[in-house]
Amino acid sequence: MKWLSLAAVVLLVTGCALEDPPDYLDKEAMLSPETCKDCHQAHYEEWSGSMHAYASTDPLFRAINARGQRETNGELGDFCVQCHAPVAHRLGLTTDGLNLDELPDYAQGVTCFFCHSVESVQGTHNNPLVLADDLVMRGGYKNPTPNSAHASAYSPLLDRENLQSSDLCGSCHDIVTPKGIHLERTYVEWQESLYAHDNPDQQQTCGNCHMAGRNDVAADYPGVPLRRVHSHMMVGVDTALIPFPEIEAQMTQVQRELDSSVYPELCVQEKDGEITIKVTLENLSAGHSWPSGAAMDRRAWVEVRAFDEFDGVVFESGVVSEGEAVSSLSDPNLWELRDRGFKENGEEAHFFWEVDTLESELLPAPTALFPWEPDYIDTHRTREYVFQANQPARVTMRVRIRAVNLDLIDDLVASGDLDPSYRDKIPTFTLRFTDIEWTPDMGKTCIPES
Repeated sequence: MKWLSLAAVVLLVTGCALEDPPDYLDKEAMLSPETCKDCHQAHYEEWSGSMHAYASTDPLFRAINARGQRETNGELGDFCVQCHAPVAHRLGLTTDGLNLDELPDYAQGVTCFFCHSVESVQGTHNNPLVLADDLVMRGGYKNPTPNSAHASAYSPLLDRENLQSSDLCGSCHDIVTPKGIHLERTYVEWQESLYAHDNPDQQQTCGNCHMAGRNDVAADYPGVPLRRVHSHMMVGVDTALIPFPEIEAQMTQVQRELDSSVYPELCVQEKDGEITIKVTLENLSAGHSWPSGAAMDRRAWVEVRAFDEFDGVVFESGVVSEGEAVSSLSDPNLWELRDRGFKENGEEAHFFWEVDTLESELLPAPTALFPWEPDYIDTHRTREYVFQANQPARVTMRVRIRAVNLDLIDDLVASGDLDPSYRDKIPTFTLRFTDIEWTPDMGKTCIPES
């Protein structure tokens, strides 16, 4: 029996005769997200403001890549650009990302065509995705609506309700450096969590969280039914540093996602003039560690302050002013949640190609629901702050995060690779669920109540 190609099968399923196939768009048109905009307006707008669309135009990415190429004498090669501009890389338009300014828009960033052309995943990190060359757009609907623009097919890799879809997302969001350092581990963090288990009541895919659903039509085209569609904003914690579409919506959604991601507990005890402030944090809703991704570049920390009855500060830790680098604090009590990379000589590294060893202090994702389960780990992390004082009149705490640390920015500015104006564009987010206050008249020592 002669096997039919996927495109042929799609044509049969959609009722189009093989001898008279639709006049579909050609590859040149399909490569451009602008083409998709005609029928997928909402999805296009969401994507246009996403970090996927921004990936290759980001001045920080370009600065790091330029410096990496220079400091490794070009040995860095396509390491960065294979993920940040995968279409340009696959088409042979760039080999090192140094010519991205010269490339057409359709080759910039992670595009509609790139994700929806994936036919298989052949690895776990550094973008091991295999693209089909049949111009069939794959998606999460098992009964796609026939249309005149392109052939369509269902793929579990694009179905956010299927665990396989996390293989597509995750294998791009795990990074192993040329030295073999597992620098970004979002995918493996998810794989080790309960969200990747076989129990359907516990499963959560990347898309379940980062591509929230709504009732809408997937395309502005005759015959398209009302379905459950998903957002293409795909927010995390990173934000655009240059004027970019949908930036206000992006910032709002990033804040919303961060607000409930970490659960805090604040306890205050006084004994014989010694105050103990106990802060406990739990990764509440992230399907991976918190923070995740480029955790060596991120800065997440805990701010704690205690005040006397006159509102004078009697203790503080983690108080960082706007525009101040966290590293500038002379604070022995500072609690940071991040990765630390170290060079061969033991110095802390700012850049991934310098890293020989990695230390990590993150909030882990849950691996099981109950302590008696074999995979269970305690996901709570606690820090105590001890000092001499009378009982405070109030104690406050909050968790704060910057997607990119200012030391990295300053290093790139000093080397001439980055314009200094970008430093002021790095936002500092406060997780609102962690912004809490304790006072003695609450009648309990811990808030929220255990």
